[in-house]
Formats: sequence, C-alpha cells, structure tokens
Amino acid sequence: MKITKMQGAGNDMILINGIENKIKDYSSLALKVCDRHFGVGADGLEVCEKSNVADIRMLYYNSDGSRGEMCGNGIRCFAKYVYDNKIVDKDIFTVETLAGIKTIWLETENHNIKCIRVDMGKPIFDPKLIPVAINKERILEEHINVDGQDVVFSSVLVGVPHTVIFVDDIKKVDINGLGRKLEKHPLFPKKMNVNFVEVVNRRKINIYTWERGAGRTLACGTGSSASVVIGNVLKRLDDCVEVNTEGGSVEIQIKDDYEIFLKGGAATICVGEFCKL
Repeated sequence: MKITKMQGAGNDMILINGIENKIKDYSSLALKVCDRHFGVGADGLEVCEKSNVADIRMLYYNSDGSRGEMCGNGIRCFAKYVYDNKIVDKDIFTVETLAGIKTIWLETENHNIKCIRVDMGKPIFDPKLIPVAINKERILEEHINVDGQDVVFSSVLVGVPHTVIFVDDIKKVDINGLGRKLEKHPLFPKKMNVNFVEVVNRRKINIYTWERGAGRTLACGTGSSASVVIGNVLKRLDDCVEVNTEGGSVEIQIKDDYEIFLKGGAATICVGEFCKL
C-alpha cells in the first residue's frame, strides 16, 4: 500500500488514498503504521475519500487507533496531499470532517504550496458539548485538583475538546505527567487534549500540548486555536497571535463572532510502501 508521510509544525501524519485503497479497518491500520518502532511512526493516520457534501472527505485516526474528529495541523498536510496528488485541483476547496466542513485556501507559486489557511470554524463553550462535567455557562479559569496540585484551567471545543492552562514558565511544568492525568480525569467524559501556554506578549505565545490518543506531540492546530481563543476571551491575547509550538510556528487569527483561521505550512517527508504485517 502506497503511503506518504508529512508534517505540519512537527505534527507528523501518514496519509493514504482511500479512493484507490479500500481498507476495512482503519483503526487497526493506524495502530500499525503509526507505531514508531514497528511501523513508520506518526501522530496520526489520514485517509482521503470521496464526499457527497464537500470537495473531499478526510478521515482521521490517532496513533492509538481511536477516531478523531479532525486535526488542525493534519488538515494542512491533508490539503497539500490531495493538491499535490491532483485528487483536488483547486486553490480553494472544502473538506468534510467529523467536526464539520472546513474551507481551505492555498497560497501557491507555480503550483507549489507556500502556505495553507484553514477556516477552523467557531469555538463552542457549552460544557455539555465539550464535554466537561461542570454545570456552568462557560468553563473559564476553573480549579481542578491533581495529586494535591491546584490547577487553573479553561476548556473549549474547537472541533475536538481542549483544556488550556496558562503557566509562567512552561519549561518548569511536568507536561507529560500532568497531561496524562488530565486527559483521563473524571471531569472530562470523552477525555481531553491539554495545552500548556506561556504568554510572551499579547501577539505571541509558546505552547506545549498533550493530545488524547497520541500523548505528547510537537504541535496541535486545534490546540493552538483553542489557546488563542481562550486567551482572547480572558483578555490576555489579541485577535492575531503567533503560536510557537515545539515543532514550529503557526498563526491564529480570530474574526467576527470568534471565527478562527489557522495559517501555516506543511511538508512531505517521504513516500513509500507499507507492508501490512
């Protein structure tokens, strides 16, 4: 089976053409191909399929085999993949995901992609829909106890659920330990993506992310979006912010009614064949 490995801000993905390759169990395939020792290694698996409601459909699976609604860095990789492989021959097109239909704008030069802009949609603050087991209108600067440590957090749904924690010095935080515990905390019925954010200034942040189903990742597009939205609501950030992740930088812009736009690049690492073991 032909595969392509790509990355967006260090978030690495395996992509396959589901129109040509019919696989019954993508979950099992994701477990195998994303394994960093016995497979190719990646944070997730993406599959393109035909869509009845958009130009193309994206299926996304985490490295643990669980289905994900979408992936912000992954959808940029997906956009480059379908454009480079002439599956979609447009500079502006739509992608069907479990988190809704997303619009993509490609900045190209001589048919080479320079930058990718994604309409991430609007955030959802309703705790029942995120979900968070707290009966309030919004989850902003709530307190949670983790092994005796008081953690102040805010949560929002940006395609997938995200919790944002602002810290003074990101390098002094036990990202893996705290992220792992918060992901599966009883307050979060469907598990949680956790973002640790250090504000540099109103237009720049540093962010480390623990993703549900994947663990510590070098970047997260939906997490970057969620962090800027929460920071803007709390009046800590402006409406256009440079987000520095462990794997690279993206730009998040918030427009009317909190419509989120994610801008960044994507790169092809390699193309090859995966032997289904």
